Amino acid sequence: MEQVIRPLELKDYPYLKAMETGIEDDYVVRIFERLVAGQNRLYGLFIGEHLASVCGYTLFGKSHAMIGRIRSDVRYRGKDLATQLTKYVLNVAKNDETIRWVGANTQEENLPARRVLEKLGLTVYSADYGATAQDLSMLENNNGVWTEIKELSLKKSWMERLYIETGAVFPYECYYPFPATRDLFTDEELAQWGFYENEESTRILITKKDFKKHDFLQAIYPWDDIMEQPGLWETISADYRKLAEEAEGECFVWMDLTKQAAHSLPKNHPFTLSSPWMLYGIPAKKESLL
Repeated sequence: MEQVIRPLELKDYPYLKAMETGIEDDYVVRIFERLVAGQNRLYGLFIGEHLASVCGYTLFGKSHAMIGRIRSDVRYRGKDLATQLTKYVLNVAKNDETIRWVGANTQEENLPARRVLEKLGLTVYSADYGATAQDLSMLENNNGVWTEIKELSLKKSWMERLYIETGAVFPYECYYPFPATRDLFTDEELAQWGFYENEESTRILITKKDFKKHDFLQAIYPWDDIMEQPGLWETISADYRKLAEEAEGECFVWMDLTKQAAHSLPKNHPFTLSSPWMLYGIPAKKESLL
């Protein structure tokens, strides 16, 4: 049968719906209309009239592409189609003149996906837990909250020192971390994000709202000493309570924690820790990401 790879459009929904992936309530099916529009791209590998595999990417900050939504029909597995399609999508993204970095995020326990990404030449940038919780009170010690920073210039200064100058990985959204570049941080976004500085002005906490099926307060703290900073958990909790009061459904705190930070949590900590997420990537252009 003829094999064809092409971008998917709204009219292709019946083909996607007919795939047998073994995934119940697949969000790719639920939000298909969004995944073929705007900053999203979705490609399909067809065997004759059957959609055998899908893969796509989303653009962030105009120059970062995150590959994902890899699905295969169980009736066509064992033919290396997912790898073939992922390689095609990776090359499409790399050849886009506006894209400077291409990556993919998969869980540490997903060995088949990791083998595919490594086979395609992507390297590991980070491995962090996507830690979620709804009540941080057991981590609090009646300390005062940190001082909020509202001046845009001070926010930019912290971002320059911690991320842009170092190229460190920044958790731009829940599930979507990227090596930092200036175009990821617009003035409008920095103005909306909460910045909180400790008393000694040696530590910064960033908080921002996100929505991934549920409302999240994303708390970004780029050090491992999470149990050694008085007021850190009180500051996170204060912002979380504000968001929870506004949210219509369930609301969670989300933190990207290194293995070292996660292992420093007390035994009865409130976080749910699934398999760590591993960020793979490759520069799409030779010039520096800074």
